[in-house]
This record gives sequence, structure tokens and C-alpha cells, in this order.
Amino acid sequence: MTPTKNSLYTIDADKVLEVFFEISSAVHSTNNLDDLYKAIHKFLSRILNVDNFFIAIHNKEKDSISFPYYIDEKDNHPDELLNFSKLRSLTREIILGKKPRFYTKEEIYEFANKKNQHVIGTIAKVWLGVPLMIKEKVIGVIAVQNYTSEEAYQRSDIEILNVASRNIALAIQRKEADDALKTQHQLLEKILESSLVGIALIENRIFKQVNNEIVKLFGYNSKKEIENKSLRMIYASEEDYVKVGQITRSILAKKNRANIEFNLIRKDGTSFPAQIVLICADTKNSSELTIDIMMDISERKNAQTERVKREKLQGVLEIAGAVCHELNQPLQAILGNSELIVMDRSDKKMVNKRLNNIIDQITKMGKIIKKVSSITQYKTVKYVGDVKIFDIWDSDNSS
Repeated sequence: MTPTKNSLYTIDADKVLEVFFEISSAVHSTNNLDDLYKAIHKFLSRILNVDNFFIAIHNKEKDSISFPYYIDEKDNHPDELLNFSKLRSLTREIILGKKPRFYTKEEIYEFANKKNQHVIGTIAKVWLGVPLMIKEKVIGVIAVQNYTSEEAYQRSDIEILNVASRNIALAIQRKEADDALKTQHQLLEKILESSLVGIALIENRIFKQVNNEIVKLFGYNSKKEIENKSLRMIYASEEDYVKVGQITRSILAKKNRANIEFNLIRKDGTSFPAQIVLICADTKNSSELTIDIMMDISERKNAQTERVKREKLQGVLEIAGAVCHELNQPLQAILGNSELIVMDRSDKKMVNKRLNNIIDQITKMGKIIKKVSSITQYKTVKYVGDVKIFDIWDSDNSS
């Protein structure tokens, strides 16, 4: 058993300050709360009797109290206590009162009898507890007790526990912030990895962090092959690399988002058309830190090309249909007149008439061809069988 310590004021002041410094340092040097609790317990043992020492954490939402660190000579480590608001415990009194408590054995019995409650655990001869507080909110209690001597603690020892309490509360607050940051990071990581497009954090045109879609997009095997590498690796030439940098800096200088299309290259040297969206992550230095979204738009480009081809083909078919329609009548007239001339050449007057008719139809065909060749915009009309054809005479031309 650790020798009983007397009042704070009977302990060497330098030793107390040394312990306080070690406790404060432990907050920043330990990896987790369990290690911190053990370290604080060890340091306190040099200036205070901590043979029976516990840290209790209050969960208001669950209405419970748990004991992440519990050292006791008499009692076993208790489980989480539910319905805590209904318990009339010393720990609850500290949480509700938001101030330290000092109890002798008689005062503990008096408290239990007054509240008409059974005492939980072995009754100590002296009990001392202080609140763990974060921003005026009590999150728990740190307490010591002694079963053998009422002189084990003085009320002045509250200051020692207060120092430990403040450091524990600071560590818990830091851990909560770290956990929240870690949770946020994991959530963002999950979002990034579930994305169907390549996403990268770029700092000064260096890949700092990429998702797996970026790895796939450029044909690499792992993120390590890309992260901390220059963007130069995804461009076919130094000229392209510089050109895109100039374009994006110019756009980002005016607004916090840039959207460009440019050919990029994979690890194997093959190129593909890509859409690159840059979003400023640092508004003060718009081009130094960006979130880049990269997508292979080969299929989109192919679809656009095919659509243009189809539209051109459709236009050709409509023009061809219109030309056939318009030329069919004069051709039929030429054919009919030609057959009549062959059948009867004796009537010169009739032959001349039919030849003039042929000339008229040929002239008409010339006008149709001239009209078609000068059209810049056209309309369509319905034809037989719901087919659309070129409306030659109602379309605009350059004349």
C-alpha cells in the first residue's frame, strides 16, 4: 500500500509542482485516455494516497455513469450504472452541484440515511471527489477514498485533484475532438472512395491525396504511385502541362471554380479526353490548393460524334428525298416528250413544241440544283409514309 500522504501544504512544494507538470505533459504525450489515466494515477501517488482511485464519466443521454478507470482495495470494478438520475450517490451529488465534496465516514452514513438509500460498496473512512468539467458542463467525477485512516486526506487536497481533473477534462475534450475529426475523415474517405469519378486534393500542382478512381482512371496500381507526384505525369508534354496551369490559374483568379476539357495520358502512354473540374479549397490562395474532379469523357465524345454523323446523314437523306421529289416531275416530262418525238417525227411543229417543253424542264431542273446548292438553313415537310423531306422552296439561302 502506498504510504499515507498528509495535506498538500505539508508536501514539498517543488515536488507538487513537478507532479503537476508531469500530469500536464502526459495530456500531450500519451496516445489514449487509458494510458493517460494510468499516468495520472502514477504521478498522483507521489503526493497523494491513491490506493483507492476512480474516474467516473456521466452520459446524460443514456442517464448512466461508467468507470473507465477504477482502482480499489475492497470493491470490484463496477459495471455501467443505468438510471443514474435516480441514484442518490456521492458521485451524483458532485455532478449536480458542480463542486468538490469531502465526506467522512459519519457524513457518508448521514447522507445515506437522509436520502433513504443503501450505501453502494464498502464504506470508506474518508472520501474526496471533484467534478470533471468541460466548458461549465460536468462530464464526470474524479475521486479518492481511504478505508483505514480519516486523516488520509485534508480538504486542501481538493486542489491536487482539481489539477488532475482539469487535465483529464482537457484530454477528454481533445479526444472527443480527435474522434470527431477522425469520424469526419472516415466519412469523407468513404464518400471519396464510393465516388464514380476521380477526385484528388492538389497542392501547388502536386497530388496530395487521391481516391481509387483516380488510380483506375490513369491505369496505376496503387495510390502510392500517384500521391506526392507532380501533375506533369498526366500530361503528354511540358507544353500541355504549362498550358493547363495557365488556363486554370486565369479562371480561378476570377472565380472559385474552373471547368475545362483536355487530353490526358495514362501510365501506358495512351491518351483520353478528360473533363477537369477544379474547386478552390483555399480561397486565399485559389490556385495553390484545389479539389480536382477528373472524368474520362471518351464515351461522351464518341456519342457526340455519332450524333453529329446521324444528324448529317439525316440531313443528306432529307435533301436527297427533296431533290428526287422535285426532279422527278421534270424528268417524267422530258421522258414523255422524248418518247412522243421518237414515235412521231413527221409533225415538225409538234416536235418543236415538245423540244421546247424539254428545254423548259431542263431549265427547271437547273433552278432546283442552284437552289439546293445555295441553301444555308432548311425546313422539312412530311412526305409519303411519314417520311420527312427537304422543303426546297421554303428554305433560306445565301442569295
